[in-house]
Amino acid sequence: MVSAYDIIETARKTGKIEKGINEVTKAIERGTAKFVAIAGDVSPKEIIQHIPVLCNEKGIPCETVDSKKKLGAAAGINVGASAVAVIESGSASAHITAAKK
Repeated sequence: MVSAYDIIETARKTGKIEKGINEVTKAIERGTAKFVAIAGDVSPKEIIQHIPVLCNEKGIPCETVDSKKKLGAAAGINVGASAVAVIESGSASAHITAAKK
């Protein structure tokens, strides 16, 4: 199984991603998100609690990863990322399809 970090990194290089809670929330609500990763070490937890619920409603695969720092690195930024959404999957589309199962 390919990790969520790998999916984000591949999509960043070959497709399009959105970073940050607000951008990810908008992408989910618009239905443009194909895959969402949220960091498990976000504090306070309340700021990301709505994301898995929204993903479930829209049928978007959502995975929790262990580290904001690693998620930020996968997204190509030098700071931690609380949430990242894949908008255009690029070469990661097969991995995203596998994540839906």
